[in-house]
Amino acid sequence: MNILYLDWPCFGYIDILFTFEHTLKHNVTRFFHEDYQQRESKAFMDAFDKVYETRHFDFCFSYNFYPALAECCHRHNLKYISIVYDSPFVMLYSYTITYPTNYVFIFDSQLYLELKKGGIDTVYYTVLPVNSTVIDVMLKKPYDKKRTLCDISFVGTLYNEENSHNFFDRLYQKLDGYTKGYLDAIMESQLKVSGYYFIEELLTDPVIQKLYQAEPYVPSRDGAETLSNIYANYYIGRKLTSMERIRLLSVLGETKHNVKMFTLNKDVSLPGVTNMGVADYYSEMPLIFHNSKINLNITLRSIKSGIPLRCMDIMGAGGFLLTNFQADLLDYFVPDEDFVYYEDESDMIKKADYYLEHDEKRKQIAENGHRKAAENHSYEKCLTDIFSVVFN
Repeated sequence: MNILYLDWPCFGYIDILFTFEHTLKHNVTRFFHEDYQQRESKAFMDAFDKVYETRHFDFCFSYNFYPALAECCHRHNLKYISIVYDSPFVMLYSYTITYPTNYVFIFDSQLYLELKKGGIDTVYYTVLPVNSTVIDVMLKKPYDKKRTLCDISFVGTLYNEENSHNFFDRLYQKLDGYTKGYLDAIMESQLKVSGYYFIEELLTDPVIQKLYQAEPYVPSRDGAETLSNIYANYYIGRKLTSMERIRLLSVLGETKHNVKMFTLNKDVSLPGVTNMGVADYYSEMPLIFHNSKINLNITLRSIKSGIPLRCMDIMGAGGFLLTNFQADLLDYFVPDEDFVYYEDESDMIKKADYYLEHDEKRKQIAENGHRKAAENHSYEKCLTDIFSVVFN
């Protein structure tokens, strides 16, 4: 088949292109335009049309869903397949998602069901694919082994970088005392609950009005996103994740274990935790996951039930996964056999201590998770399953 591929700098692009071109033997034409994230862009449409006219295409593909691309594909009656790995992802609330040319595959089953129940028939569920063979190649090449070795590692953002993810703090400082107190209370309550994100339900109209006055958000003309969704997920959800990650890492830092974090903010200092700076997704992360005795995943709070990409990457590299509870994991992996989940802070510490003392059990679980990820969630299998849906 001939594939038109939106070539933006996403995670997984090397693996998906290799699978398209070399494993499945399809022809790929790469297309990029700087306006790909815009809801509307004549320049984008013109650039797309020029590429579209060069040959016959069987479908267009992108990681994440983009309304401008959906619009172009709809005009040409071209199937548009997308795999969404970000959450929250406001583009999913564009009216263009209803176009019958769309096949939008979402990794969060709860979000998928919400959209489906809302009458969106162009969405489907998928577990994110993973490359489980690249680690074998990487281990044969020279690398800085000392940097990747540790008892417990955390790889990810702390959502406290200046002018990047820190939306909530800008909003919070403009609020009145009552609204601050209300948010403090519901956020502390949410931090005590894993597996159910209830913040949006607790944002009353008067509170939303206060948030809007402090930090106005204007929905896009083609969007159906609500203010409660935006404030709950883009503002509060990220702040909650930041608080949770810093708290849990700080507690781990008080143990005797060798704890490392690989994060964007190189200036963050947590007692007992070594800040290693950012880790490259392709050249370093698989080695870190493979060589860490325990890989800690602390899911972004706005991911409701889905298996985060980080979990799949850890298991794909043969790493031992210790994660918070995510319901979708239980549909494909067995707790304490393929991975381990913790229920709260004390449970996390208890299980980290236990598995650091029981090497064979830990290694067996890592091996089981890796085998299951390789057998059931490869790029080839994921795309073959997707094609069976799209092309019947």
